[in-house]
Amino acid sequence: MGTATTAAPPLPAAAPTAFRRAQWRMLFAVMGCYLFYYTGRQNFGFVNQALQSDLGLTPDQVGAVGGGMLMAYGLGQVVSGGLSDRYGTRILMGLGALLSVAMNWVTSFADGFLWLLVAWTLNGFAQSLGWSPGGRLIAVWWGPRERGRAFGFYTLAAGFSSVLTFGLCIGVLHYFDWRWVLRLPVLPLAVAGVAFLLIARDRPRDAGFDPIDEGEPEAAPAASETVRERYAAALTNGRFLLACVCLGLESVARYGLLFWVPAHYLGTAWKGSSGTAWITLALPAGMALGAVVNGQLSDRLFGGNRCRPIALFLALGAVAAGGLYFVPRESVAAGLVLLFLAGFLVYGPQSSFWAIGPDLLGRSRAGTAVGVMDLFAYGFAAVGEVVIGLAIRETGTTAAVFPVVAGCCLAGAVLILPVRR
Repeated sequence: MGTATTAAPPLPAAAPTAFRRAQWRMLFAVMGCYLFYYTGRQNFGFVNQALQSDLGLTPDQVGAVGGGMLMAYGLGQVVSGGLSDRYGTRILMGLGALLSVAMNWVTSFADGFLWLLVAWTLNGFAQSLGWSPGGRLIAVWWGPRERGRAFGFYTLAAGFSSVLTFGLCIGVLHYFDWRWVLRLPVLPLAVAGVAFLLIARDRPRDAGFDPIDEGEPEAAPAASETVRERYAAALTNGRFLLACVCLGLESVARYGLLFWVPAHYLGTAWKGSSGTAWITLALPAGMALGAVVNGQLSDRLFGGNRCRPIALFLALGAVAAGGLYFVPRESVAAGLVLLFLAGFLVYGPQSSFWAIGPDLLGRSRAGTAVGVMDLFAYGFAAVGEVVIGLAIRETGTTAAVFPVVAGCCLAGAVLILPVRR
């Protein structure tokens, strides 16, 4: 059991090496679980074209199904974030993984729009039990001086989850019907959920250590503060709300790319597009690298000022998205470079965004902060999916996604600048 000291060091005084190992064990546990989470929702981009050709859905209906999942995900984040502050992460995140696997299988048997909409929306709620509770676990185990780096690794796992998901889905499409894209890639998520339940501990005290104290604002202990008080503190903080809006704009850009880039490069001949389908892996590969780079920049180069690296990445991301609009999808080399850059620059700011919440509201409200931010993120993304679907229907080309992405990136780059800790 750790013992308290008068100096309030960044790590518990007793057995700092053991605590350091425990810190990394918890970080790797949450990273390992979330590494497979996207197999339960980003696989949807690889069935877009099949839903239109096999089930007769229109692009705006496909966008509505994707938007329903995103809206449920965002609303669920608010619930799961608050619950994780009071009850912890371990049960919520593990349960969400298992429920998402089940809902993917239910969705795979859909025969029309209504079934797809209901089942995929429920899957969004199951998926919402992952990110916010995981962010709360990191905030409790890592102090503010290292939190940007820790969230960078967390978002790195999310980025590689996209790489893993894209690779698995492309492979499944080469050998099986599109319905198996909703069945096979999610199976490792069930294993990851069970492993997380066995390994994770909600707070240092549960593992025999004292809590971290680095002098950051706490306002009120989570155990004594009511749910209403936690959400009131979040929703009355102007800088926090502005950061949420910027994250929402970034999320429209992010999910616009994730949902529609596979459809853009697969084309209508989705079963035989092996030559161009693998190009799409450049997008999540860039996302994975961008997340850890942006988190490191915010801590080391910008001294904890999260706004500057966010603005820089989003402004450059708008340029990359604009380039994708003008480059034909048959241009393999240019497509690879621009997709990698778009992923790197659009997704990279995520690690800095998620560190802003605990920075502004305090560690005791970390789960609530991440939950509210995710509500904005996925609420914006849900509306964005419908808008993008309508734009594609009206223009007749999936390339219509790229101007929307560029515009959202530019707006986010400007609006984030006034937000500082």
